[in-house]
Amino acid sequence: MDTTRHDLKALFAQLGLPHDAEDIATFIDQHRPLDPALTLAEAPFWQPAQREFLLETFADDSDWVEAVDKLDAMLRHRDRHG
Repeated sequence: MDTTRHDLKALFAQLGLPHDAEDIATFIDQHRPLDPALTLAEAPFWQPAQREFLLETFADDSDWVEAVDKLDAMLRHRDRHG
């Protein structure tokens, strides 16, 4: 049985990014709003391995989809308050 957490903090760790709450908030603030014409994986701030992970998440319908969707939504809001 897979007991791996697939929340936002774990997603940031999986992507090799700093992953405490302040780091996540800073990342979101620095990269929002994401251009609506781009998919999350197409965003210019990803490294190639991170981009590939995001693409595979959806192609494989992996357990990470919910966390990736949450990140995508957060990056599309203009500010923290939506």
